Amino acid sequence: MTTGAQTPRSPARPPRSRLRTFLPLGIAAWLVLEIWLLTVVAGASSGFMVFLLLVAGVVLGSVVIKAAGRRAFRNLTETINQQQSAMQSGIPPEARPNSEGNGLMMLGGLLLILPGLISDALGLLMLLPPVQKAVSRYAQRTVERKLRDAGPGTLGDAFRQARMHRPDGKVVQGEVIRDDPDDAPQDPRPPLTR
Repeated sequence: MTTGAQTPRSPARPPRSRLRTFLPLGIAAWLVLEIWLLTVVAGASSGFMVFLLLVAGVVLGSVVIKAAGRRAFRNLTETINQQQSAMQSGIPPEARPNSEGNGLMMLGGLLLILPGLISDALGLLMLLPPVQKAVSRYAQRTVERKLRDAGPGTLGDAFRQARMHRPDGKVVQGEVIRDDPDDAPQDPRPPLTR
């Protein structure tokens, strides 16, 4: 009786996250639901009507993305002009123009461009200002919580280290390195000298 050699498993392999487990299943279910819904609408009316709905979604989504891009560019131009005028006059710059909602508006336009009725409905919902504010607040709280809970050696830790403020309000990028002899690990090797 011979037994084959087993392949060794890596002991440091982290467990698979729930997002990586369920995201492909969710996308597959969403695609099946979109196709089924399009066939139901085609059966109730006609295939030409479904085609017109899909073309209308692409056109409307393109218009929304173009408008959001123009608004973002206009806000950027206003901010740059305010910064330049503040630097020339020596007055601290005023508050930035409202640039919230551009990313969510573009996301809504992208959802409208994607073929399907469910994505079109979600895209139209993303264009409503109350929905944009709620999604923006939720996303901001989630990102802040993830950055707060991040451990050393992660992206959140890098952001925390890179955002050190000086007393005058300027941001200095870097990290603190302490030269305390008590905290430093003792190196048994002597230093290299010439």
